Amino acid sequence: MATIKDVAKLAGVALSTASYAMSGDSKVSAKTREKVLEAARQLNYQKNGFAMDLKRSRTNTIALILRDLSGPYYSELIRSIQDVALSNSYDLIACSSMGGKESTAVRYMLEKRVDGAIVLAHNITDEILHAAAGPRFPIVAMDRLIAGEGLINVVVDGEQGGYSATRHLIEKGHSSIAYISGPVDSYDNALRYQGFCRAMREAGLTEKTKWKLSGNFVREGGYKATKMMLMQGELPSAVFYANDEMAVGGLKALEEAKVSVPGDISVIGFDDIQLAEYIQPSLTTIRQPMYESGSLAGHLLFQMLNGDLVNDFYKLKIELIERKSVKTYN
Repeated sequence: MATIKDVAKLAGVALSTASYAMSGDSKVSAKTREKVLEAARQLNYQKNGFAMDLKRSRTNTIALILRDLSGPYYSELIRSIQDVALSNSYDLIACSSMGGKESTAVRYMLEKRVDGAIVLAHNITDEILHAAAGPRFPIVAMDRLIAGEGLINVVVDGEQGGYSATRHLIEKGHSSIAYISGPVDSYDNALRYQGFCRAMREAGLTEKTKWKLSGNFVREGGYKATKMMLMQGELPSAVFYANDEMAVGGLKALEEAKVSVPGDISVIGFDDIQLAEYIQPSLTTIRQPMYESGSLAGHLLFQMLNGDLVNDFYKLKIELIERKSVKTYN
């Protein structure tokens, strides 16, 4: 059976353009629309049974689209949104966005196979979100800024979190601080790095290029980035890992190298995953409201589905959690 992706390919247009054209959106020129419709006729394309009939009944299903379905952060997010969905007698489908515009997750949105979506996936472009969202298909975008009809934003104050983490290290006497970053296209990683830079700048400190390493927000990435740091010889007095998963991997690499934490080097993370309290040493970190942000996103989505007015932007606060992985540096 042909899909909207097949239609877009035959017509020689972007997936989002094909979706606009099939829905009769005025953003698409008459010429382009006719080209898309002709491709649909040639392929005998039929819109999904759940998809674009404005008079259709609801599917009683929402989608949560994540770049990665694994890891404690995403597990907590899925649980919080699942709780809200169940309380509204809805089902939740959690989809990976791997494959970007070619993914099943994108088809779920563009073909309206669900009633609305919550998206935390930076490889889903703004163009796709604009094509999918509308009065009858609300989308809550998490940890990114995007404006448009049917779109609202839920973000965590990552810039303040990055600032607070770095400021805490500086106040403990650290002046040589490494930053282990997440993905380069991650909005929340960019905010955390901005906060790091602001605290360093205010303290008159300079970041060393050799200590700015990437761990891609995963445990293995934190381990490898820390191994690279160790291979360079000179160590900073403290490391700010942009999430706890990378910090856990980094602690393993430091343990293998017989580098004591916090005796030889201090470590701070971000997220406050459950494991952070139980590893040795227990991890000083920035707590972001993982369950609460997912719950808020879910409640906002259902308010929009019910036709209620909501704000288009929500920002949640962070909190510094002091444990045993940072020492006062003399």
